[in-house]
Amino acid sequence: MGSDEKLVELCLQGEEHLFDVLVKRYADHIFNFIHQYIKDEGKAEDLTQDVFFRVWKHLKKFDTKRKFKVWIFQIARNAVIDYLRKRKELKFSDLETDDGENAIMDIKDEGENMNDALERKETKEEVEKILQELSPAHRSVLILHYQDDLNFREIAEVTGASENTVRSRHRRALATLKTKLEAENAPKL
Repeated sequence: MGSDEKLVELCLQGEEHLFDVLVKRYADHIFNFIHQYIKDEGKAEDLTQDVFFRVWKHLKKFDTKRKFKVWIFQIARNAVIDYLRKRKELKFSDLETDDGENAIMDIKDEGENMNDALERKETKEEVEKILQELSPAHRSVLILHYQDDLNFREIAEVTGASENTVRSRHRRALATLKTKLEAENAPKL
């Protein structure tokens, strides 16, 4: 149905019903991103709705030369920060280390047998557990990159960090993830 940026242009030209297309494209991604920080599903749903309200409210301010995907994730990130600040669960200094969630592993794979599926599910659960142990900044980089398909430049725009910082966080997060997974799977003596 066209690029996100074209849909925004058409919405601004009076084709407001096309905003639903953007909501359908991003609702699950935004919810999953928020849910990684706010483990309460109901609150995450409320914040997701709030993000789309903010997007609608500020759509006229969107620069169609930018990527809509980056812009909406910036709004989602700000909504999470605002929520956590109000709940006083996050110190401002902690925001520099905020990360996202994991979708590195996908359980569904055509033609795999039950044992393989169970093993993949166990691995996915281990990865998700380890991701929660990572700093928020490292976790966010992995989620935005692997789940939401943002490149390092786009992640830098979303997080406000430099591209080099994002690359460094990515390397460190993967190294930590690998080390912890190896330790989890090491034979117990």
